Amino acid sequence: MVRLRIDPATAYAIFFVLFLYVPVLLIPLFSFNDSTVATFPMKGFTLNGYRGMAADASLINALKNSLMVGIGVSIVSTALGLLAAMGATRYAMPGKSPVMGTIMLPLVVPSLILAIALLVILRQVFDIPLTLWTVAAGHVLVCVPFSMLVLMSRLEGFDKGLEEASNDLGENAWMTFWRVTFPIALPGIIASLLMCFTISFDEFVMAFFLSGTDQTLPVFLYSQLRFPQRLPPTLALGSSILAVSVVIVLVSEWLRRFGVQSNKPGAF
Repeated sequence: MVRLRIDPATAYAIFFVLFLYVPVLLIPLFSFNDSTVATFPMKGFTLNGYRGMAADASLINALKNSLMVGIGVSIVSTALGLLAAMGATRYAMPGKSPVMGTIMLPLVVPSLILAIALLVILRQVFDIPLTLWTVAAGHVLVCVPFSMLVLMSRLEGFDKGLEEASNDLGENAWMTFWRVTFPIALPGIIASLLMCFTISFDEFVMAFFLSGTDQTLPVFLYSQLRFPQRLPPTLALGSSILAVSVVIVLVSEWLRRFGVQSNKPGAF
């Protein structure tokens, strides 16, 4: 009789993955259920939820808002993250550690605290009306640290002698960046764009506190959960977002790792 032995670390990893992802996988499953109640046993297979999703004008408008905010936030966050990453990896600046810690604060401070603080500053201090612009500003604050981390790992992974050679051959700083640094960092830039877009697109807390009459998609979906008849289209859209988000994150990570060269002797 063959006894199957599973290493405790492997068993823990399997349990962790199941605990984390099995509840998420129920969303696509119930999106095909022919019922307004997400319970077992399922009553039947139907695509009515996806048809209702495509015909819902409010839902489509919220989707467009999230796409606009996500695209803008990803571009701005990547530009700021690239500048910060170049400064952190290329120059020895006084007070570098405190500055880096300040930039990374949104990674450890709860989003709820950041959202309330921004809401108070925008409304009470500057009296700025809440729009998609305020939502985008909050998302940029959250996304810049992620962009910076991705781009720092990329900029530290190639031979800096290439930039020095470009300078020795007479190129100025801008042309060195455009002809040498930018092409090498391009996979990291694309990865940063995809990751920042995903974070902005899925972010709820900032959008909930900082949005006005124009809702982003996560806020809209949250408001629809109060109505049982709106559950099938909501589950259908949630399934679509889940699939797209997984693809974007996987592509982002692949691009981040693609083509990174090691500075260690003998590495290929």
